Amino acid sequence: MYGNFPAILVTGSRQSGKSTVLQYLVNSKSQKINEVSLDDLNERTMAIEDPETFLRTHEVPLIIDEFQYAPNLLSYIKIIIDEARKNEMFGDGKEVGTLYYLTGSQIFETMENITESLAGRVGIIDLYPLSTREIYNVKEELFIPDIHILRNKVPLKYEYLNNVFDRIFRGSYPELYKNKNISIEAYFSSYLRTYIERDVRKIINIQDESKFLKFISSLAARTSQEFNASDIAKDVGVDSETVSKWTGILSNTYVIYLLQPHMNNNVGRIIKRPKIYFMDTGLACYLTGYVSSETLQRSAYSGQIFETYIISEIIKSYTNQQRDPKKHLYYYRDNNGKEIDLLVIYEDNIYPVEIKKNSNPGKEAIKNFDIIKKFEMNSPNGIVICLTKDIHPLDENNYMVPIEYI
Repeated sequence: MYGNFPAILVTGSRQSGKSTVLQYLVNSKSQKINEVSLDDLNERTMAIEDPETFLRTHEVPLIIDEFQYAPNLLSYIKIIIDEARKNEMFGDGKEVGTLYYLTGSQIFETMENITESLAGRVGIIDLYPLSTREIYNVKEELFIPDIHILRNKVPLKYEYLNNVFDRIFRGSYPELYKNKNISIEAYFSSYLRTYIERDVRKIINIQDESKFLKFISSLAARTSQEFNASDIAKDVGVDSETVSKWTGILSNTYVIYLLQPHMNNNVGRIIKRPKIYFMDTGLACYLTGYVSSETLQRSAYSGQIFETYIISEIIKSYTNQQRDPKKHLYYYRDNNGKEIDLLVIYEDNIYPVEIKKNSNPGKEAIKNFDIIKKFEMNSPNGIVICLTKDIHPLDENNYMVPIEYI
């Protein structure tokens, strides 16, 4: 589906598999593709100081890794693409194809320029760490809570709760599955050090690294909860503006996802703060100090990390199918304390979703679903994602659904 774009941008969190995805795209092509990384200081210097010569030195099709270090290349890439398109239309008729493959783990600094300069010329692939279906090589589909669609979906293999929490504790970064003997603690320690040194330090000037680590740990302790900058600021010892800025960095480098509340004119007094979700549960567990999946499973943190796991899997199902989750996924909470964990909006339908870490949540789990009537949208059914073994009805419109169907 990206063959019609003269430029392809693969962006996502560090070590999420961008190079692997890019290599897959490259291997599907018959022609030779050149490659250059702007981690190389000499190449980066040329790209920044003399972008025209840099692009002339490297023959297309070309992979430019860590592209964000030289955003000034954009305008020159645009000229090359437009000239190739003009030649295709009025010259020798040679098909343009994909000329540039761009990658980067902190590309958000130049995203606005990319979408403006290369509008209609670039296909963007957002990448998070592996989904469970990718890990187990099970067909991945868009998560739509419609009960008829779910009943026809291929579920994951049923697992006992200990195994589920083993996976939650390990997280979903590819290296942890490629190299099963790697120490999880050593991996995340190295990951954080690299992330701060190579991504965060290039974005902001951190005076006190320990405060940033305290901040990200404080955020991990609040995964699946509402974002409250002032509360986090008190914990960390910085001001609310700094917390908001640092949170934006984590969101834009794909470490966390901010789930927005659903706004509706027919419902008043809605909480307007987003909810925080870490996109890798293993990283969240490491930051909060858990040393084993057994300890994690017995802890007070188990409920919120379980919810984080489910929500992150659903988000991945949308990004992996090239759908924008921000257009489909929301939550609801009002000042009366009524809350629905997830609202999925798809094709003019709205589906309420609750997440429970037990096998038989009962009708108490759907007590707030009647709020959906105020939205004046079609709602075919609601679901409760839980540890039940099979799909069961709670009433005529709502169902318990096993986690294996995410």
